[in-house]
Amino acid sequence: MIRILYIILLSFVISNCSFKPVVNHHGVPFLEKKQLKLIVNKTNKNDIIKILGSPSTKSKFDNDVWIYIERKQTQSKLKNLGKMKIFKNDVLVLEIDEYGILKDKKFYNKDDMERIKVVKAETGAIYRKNSFIYDFMSSMRQKINDPLGQRAKKRSQSNRR
Repeated sequence: MIRILYIILLSFVISNCSFKPVVNHHGVPFLEKKQLKLIVNKTNKNDIIKILGSPSTKSKFDNDVWIYIERKQTQSKLKNLGKMKIFKNDVLVLEIDEYGILKDKKFYNKDDMERIKVVKAETGAIYRKNSFIYDFMSSMRQKINDPLGQRAKKRSQSNRR
């Protein structure tokens, strides 16, 4: 009986183990090394695209803001039942001026991201009864529930009788 238990336990361990962990990669590989080639006030948009490729996210404010991401995940140990664990999470934020020249760059690694404080406050509803938004949404709900206005006609006919 003990032998069977050892065989089952050994087969379970062998089937779940691998010598080389599986790594899921997302974004720009080697972002930390590649970002060192970018020089503020010298590198232009074409150089950035040549070095890093197209950005993960673009934003347009006063200047262009390009965001590049590198994320690597692997399965955790057996005790965590194989949940995915992030072991590399890098973000590069580039600000480009109106002439297409790199104005500012900020690189954040996993440790930097963990130190960023996130506000937990929530925004409340900005409408109340008898406000324009409330009235508008109520009329839209009525139109959705009764698109042809049949209920209103039936009520007015029953009131006449």
